[in-house]
Amino acid sequence: MTRKALLETALKSIEIGLNRGSSGNVSVRDGDGFLITPSALPPEQCGPGDMVRMEMDGRATGPHRPSSEWRFHRDIYRHHPEAGAVFHAHPVWSTTLACLRRDIPAVHYMIALAGGNSIRCAPYAVFGSQALSDHALAALRDRKACLLANHGLLCFESSLERVLALAQEVELLAQIYCQALQTGEPAILDNAEMDEVIERFAAYRPD
Repeated sequence: MTRKALLETALKSIEIGLNRGSSGNVSVRDGDGFLITPSALPPEQCGPGDMVRMEMDGRATGPHRPSSEWRFHRDIYRHHPEAGAVFHAHPVWSTTLACLRRDIPAVHYMIALAGGNSIRCAPYAVFGSQALSDHALAALRDRKACLLANHGLLCFESSLERVLALAQEVELLAQIYCQALQTGEPAILDNAEMDEVIERFAAYRPD
């Protein structure tokens, strides 16, 4: 069932426009390791058995190579015990800001869904590298989502359903910020205003 749910999440990410083709990747925690989508294989061509099992030491089992980005999936699970699923994609608006190497500030209170008063943009490093994972972990300090410079978005949540919903929200916030910048300089909520939102969100969520 876990493999099927992972594949369905990858397929859904294409259906809703967050990913296309074989770009992006998604994983789910599985016991003391995790399952991740395979490298260079579009989800439409996959079955549940094509999902790759990975151990925390980097060993992979299955008929395919794991996504080249497996390192930041592994490192997020190591450093964030609350993470049950990790999602990475190259959607248009988030990637636009990533190419500008811009954080997303508190232009809208829903930024708090990512865990703080901004969504940081991590410095650039080549895809699949340990350097990229290290940059991502720093950008995810006290956060559940970040941008990756000249690359895309990365987020984690407690489940596959929630991580996909968070990715959708980050992409919408990126679109709002880009469009606001085309009109003028948007007003940014201050730390006190965002602290109040974060506190309310903590009480609102069932877990």
